[in-house]
This record gives sequence, structure tokens and C-alpha cells, in this order.
Amino acid sequence: MAKKEKSGLEIIESPEALQQEFNKAEGFLKNNQKLLTIIGGGILAVVLGVVGYNYYTKSQDEEAQAAMFNAVYAFEADSLKQALNGTGGNEGLLAIADNYGASKAGNLANFYSGVALVKQGKYDEGIEHLKSFSSNDLLVQARAYALIGDAYMEKKSVEDAITYYKKAADYQPNKTFTPVYLMKLATAYEAAKNNKEAVSVYSQIIEKYPESTEIGNAKKYKSKLEGTVGE
Repeated sequence: MAKKEKSGLEIIESPEALQQEFNKAEGFLKNNQKLLTIIGGGILAVVLGVVGYNYYTKSQDEEAQAAMFNAVYAFEADSLKQALNGTGGNEGLLAIADNYGASKAGNLANFYSGVALVKQGKYDEGIEHLKSFSSNDLLVQARAYALIGDAYMEKKSVEDAITYYKKAADYQPNKTFTPVYLMKLATAYEAAKNNKEAVSVYSQIIEKYPESTEIGNAKKYKSKLEGTVGE
């Protein structure tokens, strides 16, 4: 008859069984000391790697923030070329985005770069930088999506514009900005000759955001389109 293994509770309650388990553990440690050393070293390397990366990104962020000061000042003064390329030994937004992309400030530089490039009519470059930007911020991330949509509209890539206007409208909906993005989405649907979807989006504005500043235009444009879709 096979020997019955003791359960966890029986081991704890029995000093004899507990000693046997200790002996097993001690034997395992002796027999597998090299393996455990390798595993322990691997875990330590991961921990040190994480700590080192965090320290590196923090120092990078501090450098990027300092570099950002003059570039953002130029951006706000609408000196877009200077903001993007820098001047007088100061790095511009493009260099900051490239050199400090892993940092928060470097990430933000991608947003500013994208906005500036779109304003300059450099839509492909602007789209690239805006797509590289990522944020949990309620306002800025949705704004980035909408700007990508605007750039695609300028490029006559209407279906791509629709995709990003949807992203903007769906990102943490709110009564202030979401109706604006929905209007852009409806306009893009009209440009794509998809009047049924355009009417649906105008209806969404009317029903969900009746106090929006977009409500008048939404009602007007919906009324014009209703006859074309049999409503």
C-alpha cells in the first residue's frame, strides 16, 4: 500500500512531519544551489534594470523640461520654425522629441511638434509626431486625435479622418469638447457621401448635448440632409 502524503495542515500540526519537510527543503537547496543562484541573479538583474531605467527616464525628463522652455515660448509666440528647429544653441521641439522621446517632456514635444507641423501644412510629418504622442489627459489626447483627423482631411484622406475623429469623440466624452469632435466627424461623413451616418452623428449631438454651442449647426445640417436619406 502506497504511503499517504500528509496534507499541509497535518504537516504544520505534526513536529515530526514538519522536520521531514525542512529536511526536504534543505536537500533541495543543497542540490540546486547553482540553479537558485542563477534565478536569484536574474531577478536581481530585472530589479536593477527597472530601477536604472526609472532613474534614466527621470534624468532625461529633467533635461527635456529645461530644453522645452525656449521651444514652447517660441511656439506660443507663433514662431513655429524657431519652435521646431531651435535657435541660439537651444534645441527645438523636433530634436527634443527625438532625443528625449522616453520622457514625459519628450512625449509632450511630439504633441507640440505635431501641432506646429500641421499648422505649417506639413501634414505627413505632423501626423507622425501626433501619433507618437500618448497621454491620459482628458483634453490633450482627444485634441491630438482630432488634429490627426484634420490633417487627414487636408490630405483628402477622408476615411482616415473619420477614424481619428471617432477616436477623439469616443475618448472620455464630455459636454464641452465631444460635440466639437462629433461635428467634425459628421462633416467628414458628408465629405465621404455617407449622409446616413452624418445624420446619425448630428442626432447624437442634438440628443446627448442639447446645451452645446454646436446644437444650432447640428440641427440645421441634419435638417438639410434628412431628405437625402429618406427620413
